[in-house]
Amino acid sequence: MGRVTERRRVVRIRNGGAGVRPDTLVAEEPLEIRLNGKPLAITMRTPGDDFALAVGFLVSEGVLAAASDVQAVTYCEGATEDGSNTYNVVNVQLAAGVPVPDITLERNVYTTSSCGLCGKASLDAVRTATRFPGIAADPVRVPAEVLCALPDRLRAAQKVFDRTGGLHAAGLFTAGGELLDLREDVGRHNAVDKIVGRAFQAGRLPLTGAVLLVSGRASFELVQKAVMAGVPVLAAVSAPSSLAVDLALESGMTLVGFLRGPDMNIYAGEERITL
Repeated sequence: MGRVTERRRVVRIRNGGAGVRPDTLVAEEPLEIRLNGKPLAITMRTPGDDFALAVGFLVSEGVLAAASDVQAVTYCEGATEDGSNTYNVVNVQLAAGVPVPDITLERNVYTTSSCGLCGKASLDAVRTATRFPGIAADPVRVPAEVLCALPDRLRAAQKVFDRTGGLHAAGLFTAGGELLDLREDVGRHNAVDKIVGRAFQAGRLPLTGAVLLVSGRASFELVQKAVMAGVPVLAAVSAPSSLAVDLALESGMTLVGFLRGPDMNIYAGEERITL
């Protein structure tokens, strides 16, 4: 299986002097996700938690809602000409009776570590109906001072980032600020899929009362993934997009951006943040 980090030669210049040394880089490898044996999508990811990434992706696509929807998740052997297992191809086999979506018409089956679901043909196709529509009624309240402390807690738990400086992170917290789970990946949307996938595998969906924090910006696809998992509060250390705000307002989600130190911007659902 691919490593999370790799070493590369680098010429390092400091204070006008040059030296050669090894540098630790975050690993990036392709992962092909297959559904019932048929190719569905390819994403560039940091190896690790691949099964969670695959099922989390399928939750965000509206294919899966409960662990009982899945018969098996396996790495595919024979993915290369010599028949070896690259551990870069995962097949999700649906349980009997779970409907198989049409995956051929509206999806570009290549996604990148930065764009998430850009391959969708239209905005309407992206607005997938969630299996957990109760976000607007979620009564969770989060003190502002608790929310402001979360970025430092997220950063302190990023073990691979300390060695590489090249990873995004997603953290799942309680309303009281307890860190429930953290995943790192070269792609923002992959980190969120891994969080959602692990919750799915543990039977914890929907993520009622939870706060999801992402280390970068809040794009439309990240809000969509949070909506599909039933997350009531999504916070980001950087800016949201206009479509991300629109979707948060439509779904009843609380969306916070520019969460830095004691400051934040609340773009939707301000009633959940208490001062």
